[in-house]
Amino acid sequence: MFRIRYDSRTILALVTTLTFWASSFAGIRAALASYQPGHVALLRFLVASTCLAAYALITRTPLPNRRDIPLIVLLGFLGYTVYHLGVAYGEVTVTAGAASLLIASNPVFTSIIALIFLKERFHTLAWVGIAVSFIGVAVIAFGEGEGFSFAPGVLYLLLASFSEAFYFVFQKPLFAKYSALQMTMFTIWTGTAFMLFFAPGLPQAIQQAPLSATLAIVYLGIFPAAIGYFTWTVVLSRIPAGVATSFLYLSPVLAIFIAWVWLGEVPALASLIGGAIVLAGVVMVNSGGVRKTEVLDA
Repeated sequence: MFRIRYDSRTILALVTTLTFWASSFAGIRAALASYQPGHVALLRFLVASTCLAAYALITRTPLPNRRDIPLIVLLGFLGYTVYHLGVAYGEVTVTAGAASLLIASNPVFTSIIALIFLKERFHTLAWVGIAVSFIGVAVIAFGEGEGFSFAPGVLYLLLASFSEAFYFVFQKPLFAKYSALQMTMFTIWTGTAFMLFFAPGLPQAIQQAPLSATLAIVYLGIFPAAIGYFTWTVVLSRIPAGVATSFLYLSPVLAIFIAWVWLGEVPALASLIGGAIVLAGVVMVNSGGVRKTEVLDA
């Protein structure tokens, strides 16, 4: 059995990532009051891409190897374009806290992807955990609807969680060639390029939106996006992906608190119950899931 040792840099990166990512759900809801979902995602990552491009020019960051570009483009599309558009469209009908609870299902999808692509074998408890998590998702889906109706944003959020799982699993091999900051730069830039589809109408939206909504998006671009994804790649480069994603269980708690302070918003009771069920299932998957073969030499 191998013990993982957490140094101060890893702990700081974890805390920074969790705090900024948890705040992003409230920030998106604040921005959606004045912006379309596609414009929120695009403007956010135009800000992030600009910050990272300025740093890359100053430090003369080298471009990736040509052979790695197809994988980097795919990771950028899944981890940024699909994920963040899914979250933005999902939060049109789902509260910030409930959205964070749905995104917390990511470790379940990560395990399923590992089963399919890495041929890892599930134990019985993992299958039970997957079933429990999806029961929790169903409770949230109806709890966030008006009356007892299905909230359509749940499907967007589940798509986002699934695409992010691919991003987490398949970026790991590239850390042998690129630093955490380089991976953040390359994937954010490619993901932002796909979002340019939503560029029409963005200048007019900026002119018409109140300053508070625009500043919320600028915050999302600098802190949860540029800084948060950099600190997350630092975490992934230093500890196993399965262990790292387990810390995301804390994000919904922070997200609900931040949404309450920022927006005065609390998920419906059914959504909180469903979220607890989701997290219980995720814990089952991680506790009795696949046999881990990844080892950290810390």
